Amino acid sequence: MKLAAALMRRADLQNKINELEIRLLHNARVQEGEKPAEAPAELLEALHETFREHEALVTAINLTNAQSSVDGQTITARIAHRDTLMWKQRVLRGFLNEASILAPRTAKTEIRITSAVDVRKLQKQLDGIAKELRECEEKLQEINWTTELIGL
Repeated sequence: MKLAAALMRRADLQNKINELEIRLLHNARVQEGEKPAEAPAELLEALHETFREHEALVTAINLTNAQSSVDGQTITARIAHRDTLMWKQRVLRGFLNEASILAPRTAKTEIRITSAVDVRKLQKQLDGIAKELRECEEKLQEINWTTELIGL
């Protein structure tokens, strides 16, 4: 199985767990003398089995990410780099949005609000991060579709 297929299966399992949780909650209590719409014991068994499958799959994905190296860098390191870029982009974008807001003055006697940084320079830096992030995502997608899953 390719890593990308395992990642899609993991997402499916996560959705299934969420759905089973909702179904369990809807069948947790009934009026005295009534039966639940679905048997909680069967739902619980399905939930436990799905958790077991999810755990095995996540273990295999993590092993694959840690042990597979492309161009001298593990997939885990690439994911960490991508996550850092995403965080950095979010923080800088928020800062840039705040720095770009200038308060209009209606009279020369009012306090003038200016940006504390060079907004254009920061925007160029943010554009560079966005480009690097896109390239990083593309490379990870390529790796995911060419890497065999370890351990399953």
